[in-house]
Amino acid sequence: MKKKGMVVQDNSTEVIDGIEINKNLSQGPFLVDGCDTLPKLFLKRCLELQEKVAHREKDLGIWNSFSWTDYYQHVRLIGLGLYSLGLKRNDTISIISEGRKEWIYTDIAAQCMGAVCSGVYTTDSAQQLSYQLSNSDSVFLFLDTDEQLDKFLNIIPEVPKLVKAIVYDRKNLASFNHDKVIFMDDLYDIGREFLSKNPDFFENEVEKSKSEDVAIIVYTSGTTGAPKGAMITQENLLYAGSTQKHLIRFFPSDELFCFLPLCHIYERTTSGLNPIMNKTTVNFAESIETVFENLQEVSPMYFAGVPRIYEKIHSNFTLALSEATNLSKRIYAFAIWVGLKKVELDLEQSSGFLGINLLNKIFDFLVFRNLRRMLGFDRITKAVTGAAPISPDLIKWYLAIGVPIVEGYGMTETAAAMTVNIPENNRVGTVGRLYPGSHVRIADDGEIQFNSPSVFKGYYKNRYLTAEVFTNDGWFKTGDQGSFENDFLKITGRIKDIIITDGGKNIAPAEIENALKFSKFIADAMVIGDAKKYLTALILIDQENVERHAQENRIQYSDFNSLCKSDKIKKLIDNEVQKVNDKVARVEQIKKFRLIDVLLTADDDEMTATMKLKRGIVEKKYKSLINSMYK
Repeated sequence: MKKKGMVVQDNSTEVIDGIEINKNLSQGPFLVDGCDTLPKLFLKRCLELQEKVAHREKDLGIWNSFSWTDYYQHVRLIGLGLYSLGLKRNDTISIISEGRKEWIYTDIAAQCMGAVCSGVYTTDSAQQLSYQLSNSDSVFLFLDTDEQLDKFLNIIPEVPKLVKAIVYDRKNLASFNHDKVIFMDDLYDIGREFLSKNPDFFENEVEKSKSEDVAIIVYTSGTTGAPKGAMITQENLLYAGSTQKHLIRFFPSDELFCFLPLCHIYERTTSGLNPIMNKTTVNFAESIETVFENLQEVSPMYFAGVPRIYEKIHSNFTLALSEATNLSKRIYAFAIWVGLKKVELDLEQSSGFLGINLLNKIFDFLVFRNLRRMLGFDRITKAVTGAAPISPDLIKWYLAIGVPIVEGYGMTETAAAMTVNIPENNRVGTVGRLYPGSHVRIADDGEIQFNSPSVFKGYYKNRYLTAEVFTNDGWFKTGDQGSFENDFLKITGRIKDIIITDGGKNIAPAEIENALKFSKFIADAMVIGDAKKYLTALILIDQENVERHAQENRIQYSDFNSLCKSDKIKKLIDNEVQKVNDKVARVEQIKKFRLIDVLLTADDDEMTATMKLKRGIVEKKYKSLINSMYK
């Protein structure tokens, strides 16, 4: 039986929601609407869609729209401008900027000219920027602020290969002048001059692109040492887009929301690849500080976020609920009980009680509909969480309020796509089923090993590390441990993070940490206990919720440090820890904990750009604090 919206065209391709893609994804070449590279597909989309809105940005309080024709014209000028300045095929360019339309313009322009694009986290230091520019052999750098420009100016002698740095706008730099620096307007002018003499040059360069070309280099977050540059090919990208289309339905009317760093593979495929693949529209958040406000304004149909953002949204709601009337709190408590009951019945694929279904419809109309509007999810049709483990209880909460959230699994080295749940068949606690054309096996030590056309080409200029992550027969070693529950993959933890107590018990800390983070008072947690008699934890409290608790209960504090040192706050967190202890086996219980008394952000060495604690750095930096729990 054919799926709704799917028309089988022939034995090799099929049309899903109006887009022709490979039918057999275990074999190449991987074609989308007859295109074997992203630049060719981009050109096709621009000629096809023209005045349809490609993306939006907010400026001075107004959301401005930009068409696919705008998209094409800007990309073409950037590509031709770079060529005029000396860009050659296979050269690398880098970007250090917050998410904005120019980030995507630059990325696609580089690929269209046969070059490679690499992103740098805006939180990286000047030294980290120098390392990445040197390691990637970048010849051009694009940046967005005077802060990022200062980083570049301090490392110029260290990056002799770099020809020019291009600044996106002149804010705070009106009178700035440097022979190594030009502005985006200058680059557009250079591109226009070249275009006037070579009208077909850009399109001819696009036609030269091949599926085996390296499209982008994505640097890992560096949780286990210096970042490594994963080379992702055009074939990897189109395969990732094709597989997603088989599982998650997208429509040209879908609105997306871009707020994560675009140098991360998760956002790169969401806001860079997805719109070209599916003709969708991207809305760029103004900044990380305005994410929740912008989310309410945009109300996207598709939302892709890391667990931390879903935790924060839930935390913000809990904070708002604390200010509601007692009647509102009681109504919500009953509504969410009904919603969670309905979720359990749905997950068990049980028809359930007519009363629960009826009550859930009533509360969805009276309570949850307004709650989704408040969160910015009133038009949501699909939401995905990935990049790190998430608490199953948190997923159930979102499902209970009517947000169709699913968990997926992927890595930089697999172009993000590996497995995903779908709303119609959602197994909470797992990361879903394999994408078509992919294969997974579980090694003797429990490691998940992956084989797929989405697996990367290797680490740039590092054959040794590349060889380390592949088996002798060519399977990618994920470093994660897992198992299958029927056809659904379950992640139990990172191999290097598995705790072996001195009693010989193997414990995966991820599930315990996720349970702790479900508390509205805990932002993050790291479980310790390798070669120890019992488990302990380092805990980072949720600033907003704990401060609100302190104010409501007249607990005195002067700053974040003093808040963490308060005996009453320690007692509060201890209660949350005991709630988790009540749900796990004795050997998995947290016997002692310490609070990290510094408010950590992505700017700190202890955190990745996607807000994950770096275990090695945290254990080293807080060694004395850890030791104090074992005296």
